[in-house]
Amino acid sequence: MENEKRGLVLEGGAMRGLWTAGVIDVMMEHDIWPDGLIGVSAGAAFGCNYKSRQVGRAIRYNTKYARDSRYSGLKSWLTSGNYYNAEFGYHTMPKELDVFDDDAFNKNPMAFYVVCTDVLTGSPVYQLLSEATEETYDWIRASASMPLASKVVELQGRKLLDGGVADSIPLEYFESIGYHRNVVILTQPAGYQKEHNKLMALMRLSLRHYPKMIEAMDKRHLMYNRQLQYVAQAEQEGRCLVIRPEDKIPIGHISHDASQMRLVYEQGRRVGEKYLDRIKAFYE
Repeated sequence: MENEKRGLVLEGGAMRGLWTAGVIDVMMEHDIWPDGLIGVSAGAAFGCNYKSRQVGRAIRYNTKYARDSRYSGLKSWLTSGNYYNAEFGYHTMPKELDVFDDDAFNKNPMAFYVVCTDVLTGSPVYQLLSEATEETYDWIRASASMPLASKVVELQGRKLLDGGVADSIPLEYFESIGYHRNVVILTQPAGYQKEHNKLMALMRLSLRHYPKMIEAMDKRHLMYNRQLQYVAQAEQEGRCLVIRPEDKIPIGHISHDASQMRLVYEQGRRVGEKYLDRIKAFYE
């Protein structure tokens, strides 16, 4: 096991990601440092704080700016095309208001990957982010840009949206690049099965210029449920340790309720503390 790279795989789930933030804050507080992390959507947006070693940052800025129209809301969506304001959330915030520690991010040897979906192909894009730059922030934004709620993000000649559409739980990818001792943090309880998207009519209208993306959205539930099977098999074989909520996380995709955010975050912390010994033993 000493030669096996230790990975951390973070599923998305929009504001359910604050539950994950609680788990990983506990891990950081107890000096648990994997060799690599791969985050999808909210798993990328909040997981970047693991590489910058900033315990508490995700819950801090989300609660502080929960009702700030500069951060998120209908005004931002109507004026910019993004419910979560791209400029404020991914540039003003980390540079001026709740400063992201670029230097710590750069010095931490942990590899940090994000997953996006290429809207032209409907396929996943895996991006290694080793240095904190303005473009790095935009890769994280692209990973977390939910269809309908966000504009397509253009980076390095690609057109990108939410990584969860193409690869929601990238355990198989992480194993393929050498991470064979993976802790997988899910944001749905045991027994969950994703259903077909009920907003597909709106998706088809919004994404009408991207037929491959529409196809990926239409089949996302099938992909996701197959990935759950893959994770379950890996867990049974001892290749991964899965951490999941005990019940449905009590928050929607979007929330402006700071007390609700704190409740979810604290639930994640409690589960993180419960799993601490198992995580340490698994990574040894």
